[in-house]
Amino acid sequence: MPHFDMPLDELRRYRPEAAEPEDFDAFWEKTLSAAREHDLDARFVPFDTHLSTVDVFDVTFAGFGGHPVKGWLILPAGTTEPLPAVVQYIGYGGGRGLPHEHLLWSAAGFAHFVMDTRGQGSGGSAGDTPDPVGSGPAYPGYMTRGIEDPHEYYYRRVFTDGVRAVEAARAHPLVDSSRVAAVGGSQGGGITLAVGGLVHDLAAIASDVPFLCDFPRATTLTDRHPYREVALYMKAKRGSEERVFRTLSYFDGVHFAARGTAPALFSAALEDMTCPPSTVFAAHNSYAGAERSMEVYSFNDHEGGGPYQQGVQLRWLPEYLKG
Repeated sequence: MPHFDMPLDELRRYRPEAAEPEDFDAFWEKTLSAAREHDLDARFVPFDTHLSTVDVFDVTFAGFGGHPVKGWLILPAGTTEPLPAVVQYIGYGGGRGLPHEHLLWSAAGFAHFVMDTRGQGSGGSAGDTPDPVGSGPAYPGYMTRGIEDPHEYYYRRVFTDGVRAVEAARAHPLVDSSRVAAVGGSQGGGITLAVGGLVHDLAAIASDVPFLCDFPRATTLTDRHPYREVALYMKAKRGSEERVFRTLSYFDGVHFAARGTAPALFSAALEDMTCPPSTVFAAHNSYAGAERSMEVYSFNDHEGGGPYQQGVQLRWLPEYLKG
């Protein structure tokens, strides 16, 4: 796959034209206030992994609507004092999987909280969290569930779960609540940006090849799923474009980035047809925080930097979590 998007020098200057709703902040304040009317009820049940290097807890907490959301808390074995924590969000279609799939951050000496994604987990890693909320007609997948009303849209629930996951991680006595970072790739990177814009005291965020950014450009630039789900929905439901893009404007990573203040590490891949590089740079270039950086992988598709980017994170995050 050759480079198909803007040249790199243009990407570094690109500013999206996506319109932000006037009531964006009010919408999210009301959403999170409603979620917090439910007791967080974070429960941590010891889970036997037959691994000697970690202690694992099977987590349940109340997310959007008070709905139970699952997760894992993974600690270096024998932890007795509070540790800085990494809260991780999962890519599209995947769930929390199994604990032995998530050993990187505990090996680096951090508490590691992995959030399950409601309604997902049947494509790739397994999930354990149902989404009890229905929606109107939708294209198969998650992108168009409730897409003609921001109050009903699927990602309103997911992003709220993401914020509550940070609160759940902070509720454990072996997590240092003052040193928590959010990380994720693809969909997980988009959730990370949302949480970074809604939780204003994170120590850092790391968003790799993030999905859910610059919807107007993404949905017209690439024909690859999941963005293609939105286009196919509008293809079937002619005349829905204004309603669809209005809804998506409440969930655009660009607008959350404009509110993020924690130190931020991004990555983009210039051959990425799933999350085109211009949409990733749209969020990076809009980021409000003074400390932001971008790793670029010139000849990679949506796999991005993979283990190389993890290596960058392993060098970068300790400055903010252990400093």
